[in-house]
Amino acid sequence: MTSVDLPVTRTAYQRSIADYWNAEKDPVNLRLGDVDGLYHHHYGLGDYDPAVLAAGDEAIIAEMHRLESAQADVLLDHLGPIPAGGRLLDAGCGRGGSSVMAHRRFGCQVDGISISQQQVEFANTQAQNLGVGDSVRYHLRNMLDTGFETGAFAGIWNNESTMYVDLHELFAEHARQLAPGGRYVTITGCYNDVTGGRSRAVSQIDQHYICNIHARGDYFKALGDNGFVPISVVDLTAATIPYWELREKSSVATGIEGPFLTAYREGSFHYLLIAADRI
Repeated sequence: MTSVDLPVTRTAYQRSIADYWNAEKDPVNLRLGDVDGLYHHHYGLGDYDPAVLAAGDEAIIAEMHRLESAQADVLLDHLGPIPAGGRLLDAGCGRGGSSVMAHRRFGCQVDGISISQQQVEFANTQAQNLGVGDSVRYHLRNMLDTGFETGAFAGIWNNESTMYVDLHELFAEHARQLAPGGRYVTITGCYNDVTGGRSRAVSQIDQHYICNIHARGDYFKALGDNGFVPISVVDLTAATIPYWELREKSSVATGIEGPFLTAYREGSFHYLLIAADRI
């Protein structure tokens, strides 16, 4: 059987992740996306305007959405120049906002994948609503074994989705799918292996999202083992703290804001961007 003939979720853990995201209707994702139709599943970057605190809840929601879209712009900046005839893969696409942003920027075809049927259906409907359905498509596939052609993509990214998979398996599949010289970018939370294992705050984040946060060093080993050469590494920790401070004050706070802020401030958790080329 080919990859696409096999079940998308192949372990009990993968099925639990799919079940979680199929049932998820968190306002922190949905209300922010309602601002302009771009629904993200990642966090924000940059300072917020303190005036929004006095302007009311809708102003706070709009500002949080501005910060999360700014995060996606930073990721796309590191993909480098992508030709209009190129093709991009959003691995772990959520509800698809970053894929739409990539198409608008580069004018190319973008494929997004998720193991959540609910996310894929939502994202495809939204792409049609935004008038980009012919160029931005979402698929129910497993990022560890997508079934896409070898060497099909000029660029691939993971935005806060690597903590759900084995990194060696993931980067082996990305290396297969990327054309020679293709670019891979990830923004991810990772625990600080210099200070030891997972801190209490990092473990709370793991439990909240049923994920498995990796050590910072694990990324570089797995990338190198699979033929990737990092060309840019950016510590975004300080730049993401304002987003979490604003989110903690918002009506869509979920209770996980405290562990994130604790982990970032104590240095046990880093918010990292890694861009790497396939050699």
